[in-house]
Amino acid sequence: MSRWKQKYLRPIKANQTAHDELYLNINKTIRTMKSLSISLLIATAIMSVQTIKAQTVDEVVSKYVDALGGKDKLSSLKTARMEGSINVSGTDVGVIVTKLQLVGQRNDISVMGQDGYQIYTPDKGWSFMPFMGQASPEALKDEEVKAGAAGLDLQGNLFNYKEKGTQVELLGKEKVDSAECYKVKATLKGGEIVTYFIDTKTNYIVKTVTTQNISGAIEVVNGYSNYKATDNGYILPFSYTMERGEIIYSKIEANVPVDEKIFTSN
Repeated sequence: MSRWKQKYLRPIKANQTAHDELYLNINKTIRTMKSLSISLLIATAIMSVQTIKAQTVDEVVSKYVDALGGKDKLSSLKTARMEGSINVSGTDVGVIVTKLQLVGQRNDISVMGQDGYQIYTPDKGWSFMPFMGQASPEALKDEEVKAGAAGLDLQGNLFNYKEKGTQVELLGKEKVDSAECYKVKATLKGGEIVTYFIDTKTNYIVKTVTTQNISGAIEVVNGYSNYKATDNGYILPFSYTMERGEIIYSKIEANVPVDEKIFTSN
């Protein structure tokens, strides 16, 4: 302790003079100023961390957009038609996925000579699976429609996320298989939560975990790989992994004509 503090900031006794009380007040003032300074430092540090975090998540999203061709390229993606197959319990299932940006998605499914489909729009949906015993198309439940609507953004939920009312948060990094990934949590405007895992080297999304409320809260995990460019230069994943297996797309066409009528029940 300095001589000044020893002299003037000593403990207070009951019979102190007014002169001593003056220095007591000075002592209290100094302590108050120290507390304010510490509080200001803590507040400044918190604000700095929040600013850095916001800049970092924007940087991660920006690199992801650039990896897919950039803002102009991605914003011009309006439709996609994807042909592929998945092997389910030893049976090959043909799949054709047709998407129209924010309008609808139709999954046509062929199994052992029988054709079925699933349709999702922002507010309606239908399913017709004759190979699963359905005799006619059936309307999807509200929670199923909501879950499907979250995937109607062909350009991706992270693209222009602020304009879409999506809240995005960087949760650090995490390994997906051998790849180090950024972990980005997105809360969509409708309340759905999707966590994206973005490869730090390629800046491609390799995994998503979507929280859905279908007969209770569940987590749906999907994987994405084998990114390639279409004939007109749109970069999309040609392999899509889900709970039942992996869809391998043999052909993807972007910005092909799509009739909105296909998103209604036949």
